Amino acid sequence: MAQLSANYETVMVLSLKNGEDDAKALAEKFQKLIADNGTIGKIDTWGQRALAYPMDDETIAYYVVIEFSSKPDFPKELDRVYKITDGVLRSLIVTKEPEEAA
Repeated sequence: MAQLSANYETVMVLSLKNGEDDAKALAEKFQKLIADNGTIGKIDTWGQRALAYPMDDETIAYYVVIEFSSKPDFPKELDRVYKITDGVLRSLIVTKEPEEAA
C-alpha cells in the first residue's frame, strides 16, 4: 500500500542582504508553499544567527525550521524551488521518523 504522507523537517538559511523584513517575507512565502502542499506541524523561527563560515560574503543569516507532512513527491519540488530562489543561502529537507506512542 502506498504511503499517503510522510513527515519532514526543513531548515532554511536566508540571506539578510536586503534586510530582516525581506528574509521574513521569504520565509512566509515558503510557509505558504508548504501549507498549500501539506500540513505544517511546527514552525521554529530562530531569527538572526551567526554563520559558522561566510556564505556569499555574508556572516549572519535568518534561520527558520519547519516540521511538516506531505506526499512523498513534494520535498523534491520544495528543494527545487529553494535552489532557484534568490535569498536562500542554504536549505535542508530531512525525513522524520514517526514518533512511537508510549
